[in-house]
Amino acid sequence: MNQERVFKVLLGPHVSEKATVLADKKGQFVFKVATDATKLEIKKAVESLFSVQVERVTTLNVLGKSKRTARGLGKRNDWKKAVISLQPGQDLDFSSSAE
Repeated sequence: MNQERVFKVLLGPHVSEKATVLADKKGQFVFKVATDATKLEIKKAVESLFSVQVERVTTLNVLGKSKRTARGLGKRNDWKKAVISLQPGQDLDFSSSAE
C-alpha cells in the first residue's frame, strides 16, 4: 500500500466515552476510517503509522442521524468506524507519531 493511501484510510481517532473505556480497559483504539477502506488496509495503515502490531480489526458502518433544520429535514453523513485490537504488550502513543 502506498504512503498516500495510508493517510487517506485513517481519518482520525474517534474520541468518545466508550472509546476511552475501551482504550483503558482492553487496549483497543477506535478510529474514523474511509468508507471504502478494508480491514487489511486499516491494519497496514495503523502498523505503518504507529509502529505497532495489530491483532484484530473490527469495523462497523455508522449511519448519519436525521436532523431538523430551519430549511427542513437534513441528514448527517454516514461514516465508518474501526476498533483496533493490539497485540499484548503493545500500546498506541498518539504524541510520538505526530513528529
